[in-house]
Amino acid sequence: MEFEVTDRKSSGAERRIRIRISAASVSEAREKTTASVAKQARLPGFRPGKVPRHVVQKQFADVIKQDVLEKLMREAYIKVLEAEKIEPVTQPHAHDVSFVDGEPLTFELHCEVRPTLELARIEGFRVTRPAVQVTDEHVSAQIEQMREQKGTWAPLADRPKEGDMVTVELAITSGEGVTPEGKEYRLILGGGQVIPAIEELVMELAPEGSVERAVRWPDDFPDEAQRGATKTVRVLLKEAKRKSLPILDDSFARESGDFETLDALRNAVRKDMTTHAERDADAEVRGKLMDEVIAANGFDVPPSWVKQLIAGYAKAYSVPEAEIEKFAGEFQPMAERQVRRDLVIETLAEREKLAASEKDVDDRVAQLAEQRGVKPGELYATLQKANRIKELERALTEERVFGWLIGRNTVEQA
Repeated sequence: MEFEVTDRKSSGAERRIRIRISAASVSEAREKTTASVAKQARLPGFRPGKVPRHVVQKQFADVIKQDVLEKLMREAYIKVLEAEKIEPVTQPHAHDVSFVDGEPLTFELHCEVRPTLELARIEGFRVTRPAVQVTDEHVSAQIEQMREQKGTWAPLADRPKEGDMVTVELAITSGEGVTPEGKEYRLILGGGQVIPAIEELVMELAPEGSVERAVRWPDDFPDEAQRGATKTVRVLLKEAKRKSLPILDDSFARESGDFETLDALRNAVRKDMTTHAERDADAEVRGKLMDEVIAANGFDVPPSWVKQLIAGYAKAYSVPEAEIEKFAGEFQPMAERQVRRDLVIETLAEREKLAASEKDVDDRVAQLAEQRGVKPGELYATLQKANRIKELERALTEERVFGWLIGRNTVEQA
């Protein structure tokens, strides 16, 4: 097949190649395809394989043309990618196809390529690690959350107040002045679930009490059309409950885990919070360092990779179809940074031979198995069944890459 590349265009990671296949090659391909179709043609009045050529050309014109087009473009696509040393990361597409009898076949091949990262500057950066400080107030707040989780709700006979849980029936007059049937809601007073004026009505009532009154909607109400509107609201308080928290003592500590005393629980909470704070600080250092590397080493990323990542997150977050476009626009910078980050890590892992080995994975599985009190083989089988071995391998590779980067840059303590 005779062909030539008549034009080349590059835009970031995108490539556009104009290809021209000679008229002679098109004619030869057409002859071969016509002969092949003739051997298989079945038409009334003719023996199999004996249909005249001109009849085959007329009866199967569309089939022959489509077959010739696909074969020539496929062959040219393979040869051009090899000749141009292009490794596409997306399926190439043909555009602006011109296929006229007796003339050359021309088309433009569009594809995206994996960017080549030089990463000329990866040293000399200075980043700050945030200070890790877990105060007594932090520990107390965490333990208070634990108390809240273990709290119990008891029926209330008196008027409720902020923090109480109520079941109410609300009926709000519509714009036409019609008060519909009430709807039941369960609310935590003070939680911002309804406008404050309605909460005030609820807190006037004892269980089974009701009230009907005009209420003005606040000027900062999310729905602009309802701001400042006055509506008649009927409230029936069906039930009220108040949460009782457990006493903060050694018994609470024992109920919260393997702790004999409240001090032991406090120490465990402080240790756990410190560990998490250390991890967060380390993650911030890695993020800052990666931002420096990306900013100092410009490179393009395949748009399709960014789109795929956005689509994956949209699916994971169950973004409604009507909101996907807005989500994509807001998430675009984050998705693009993620793609750049992954490319930097992959490039350094390959260039500096930092990729995790099978032994690294086995060692980490053994470490995790010891922490969980199971056999390494059992844990490995579990991870493999859940398709998480590759995930573990990537995490280990990232650890090694960032360790290598941190060792060549300056991390200052805040």
